[in-house]
Amino acid sequence: MPSRGRVSQINGKEMKKLIILSLILLCSPLGGKHGGLSAQAVKFGYLSYDNVLRQMPEYAMAKQNVATLKVKYDQEATRSEEEFQRKFSEFLQGQKDFPENILIKRQAELQALMESSLKFRQEASELLSKAEEDMMDVVRAKLNEAIQAIGAEKGYGYIINTDGNACPFIHPQLGDNVTLLVMQKLGLEVPQTEEEVTTDDNELGNIE
Repeated sequence: MPSRGRVSQINGKEMKKLIILSLILLCSPLGGKHGGLSAQAVKFGYLSYDNVLRQMPEYAMAKQNVATLKVKYDQEATRSEEEFQRKFSEFLQGQKDFPENILIKRQAELQALMESSLKFRQEASELLSKAEEDMMDVVRAKLNEAIQAIGAEKGYGYIINTDGNACPFIHPQLGDNVTLLVMQKLGLEVPQTEEEVTTDDNELGNIE
């Protein structure tokens, strides 16, 4: 189920529609003596979503919480595996002397331990992924609200996420880099120079 306040991601078919729309606007009649862009052109903003997300303290906290939870799951899985190894070793040492009914009982116990250990590993992985997604949904919701607020304040038609080289060219007279504005809205420390603001997802990689 989509998280509350989530901003629709502009990609794929939606991005193609926006590019076509932009081309139509750019090809519309030019006005003014200097051939300026049409007044009908839609003003928009852009930013690297991942870049801002990574700078939020809530993001760091979510990652730390997930890491702590993973350690606990790993410790429990290791305990179960060590228990299996201990009982398996005992089985190997005494199997020649076990009566048939005890041999069958020990084999069943080992089988149950092994299946339980594998099941826990799988469940732990699924629970960890779910916990991380839930935590990140909360962080993304806060970022989405900030982006929406900036869009409304500035009167933008839309704000593009440039991650993944989704939009390799943005006309400087039409698009504004809103990274600093969104960071300010979130109460984050703002870089002193524009060079410190990274909007290229190639340097960031994907959010894990």
